[in-house]
Amino acid sequence: MHPALQHVDHRPWPLPASGWRWRQSWLELAFIHYRADARELQRGLPKQVRIQEFDGSAWVGVVPFRMAGVRPRRVPEWLGLPEFPELNVRTYVEAEGKSGVWFFSLDAQSRRLVAGGRQLYGLSYHYAEMAMGYDGDWTTFESRRREGGVTFTGRYRPKSEVYHAVPGTFDHWATERYCLYSRAPSGVVVRVNVHHVPWPLQRAEVQIVRSDLLRAAGLQAREDPPICHFSTGVEALSFDTERVSS
Repeated sequence: MHPALQHVDHRPWPLPASGWRWRQSWLELAFIHYRADARELQRGLPKQVRIQEFDGSAWVGVVPFRMAGVRPRRVPEWLGLPEFPELNVRTYVEAEGKSGVWFFSLDAQSRRLVAGGRQLYGLSYHYAEMAMGYDGDWTTFESRRREGGVTFTGRYRPKSEVYHAVPGTFDHWATERYCLYSRAPSGVVVRVNVHHVPWPLQRAEVQIVRSDLLRAAGLQAREDPPICHFSTGVEALSFDTERVSS
């Protein structure tokens, strides 16, 4: 049994009956959250998927991190994908009573992952030239999309002790999500369940030099300062796709 499966009490619904299919680690993340208009976000989503709000607004998250250990079940680590940076733009949605994540874009420095994410799940993956490094306690992150030149340059660092989010708080609402939604290449809306232990979170300081990500996705954040968190990361398991009924 994978160690993460020994901790399931925090899940909002039971694990799928089918076994997990893929494993991956999401490491050294920044969660950078901006308020956004729910009606504007909803226009870009399938009718089966409904935007969720917290504290009177929808939210868009920009999430830079390091992806490692991507491989199917029963495949040894040395046969998996090499680690690489990834950068997501996402929002928070619900379908059939299950809260999850909808991705507006995903940039990654892995051609195999970009191709697989597009073909298997219909995710809006883009190949980008990326660099992730360290300067003292800062994590530095640079990304430039190969097509269109969409750019993100910034850095982030933790500013508090590690804690686990309490249900009912924004921290919990925005991070403790156990599925993603997408429109598959066939046109149907699907859910992919994921599982991991609760996120180890820290308050974060973020300095963004340049970011074209929201504009490129056709999004506009409100002027409020973002809410920022850091996490050392989790190892996650993902399951087969499920069709979302119309």
